[in-house]
This record gives sequence, C-alpha cells and structure tokens, in this order.
Amino acid sequence: MADSFSKKENFKKKLQKQKEKAQRREERKTNNDKGKEVEFMYVDSYGRLTSTPPEERIEVDINNIQLGAAPIEAEETLKKGIVTFLSDKGFGFITEDNNKENVFFHGNNADQPLKKGNRVSFEKEKSPKGFSAVNITLIK
Repeated sequence: MADSFSKKENFKKKLQKQKEKAQRREERKTNNDKGKEVEFMYVDSYGRLTSTPPEERIEVDINNIQLGAAPIEAEETLKKGIVTFLSDKGFGFITEDNNKENVFFHGNNADQPLKKGNRVSFEKEKSPKGFSAVNITLIK
C-alpha cells in the first residue's frame, strides 16, 4: 500500500524537527560554561565568606574562640530596692534602686512580713517568667 502525500509530508516535518533538535543539543554542549572559571569561596575563622584561600589567611587559635553568647559579667549579688506593690495573696514587686526595674517576689522568700514602702535587700534569680527576688531581708 502506498503512503498518502500528507503522511509523507508529516514524516518529513518530523525528521526535520529531530535534526533541528539534535543540532540545538550539540550547540548547547559546545557553548556550555559549566565547570569553567568557577570562583571559589572560602569560610574564614569568623564564619564569613571570602575569596582568599586558606593558605593566605592568618590562622586563629581555635581554642580561644567562644561559641554562643558572650558571658554575663558577674553582677553584685545583693541588690537593694523598695517594695512598690504588695497584694493580699503575698506576692508583690520590688523596684530596684540602680535601674528602676520591677522585680517580682513572693512573701515566702522574705525573712519577715513586708509592707508597701519597705526598703529591702535581695538577690535576683532567673525564673521561667523573668526575674524574681529571693532571700529578701528588710533594711532598717
């Protein structure tokens, strides 16, 4: 059986498309820049990206590098303040003298009953909800 004219034309078009596709593929392979002239980046001792290779860098003693947050300097342990609020349930707030910051306290942490306006000395302790005052003593 003989092929019709349209079948022959469609076959020719299909072959032509395949040749064009193969030609484009070859052009991409020859013009490909992958892997050529790659600029390398290095990580320096401070964790920053740099183009300087490690041989040319100044070495830092890794034993002296501290990871994480900077340590908190030792503060004076005994703070002073005034009781500014006291509830019927036994808790209240002390306003520190040096930075006017309010610190929560509970009456169980005091050595004697407190009243509003009393001058006290205390220690600050980190609690889940912030700082709280412990070891509260009345200043006379």
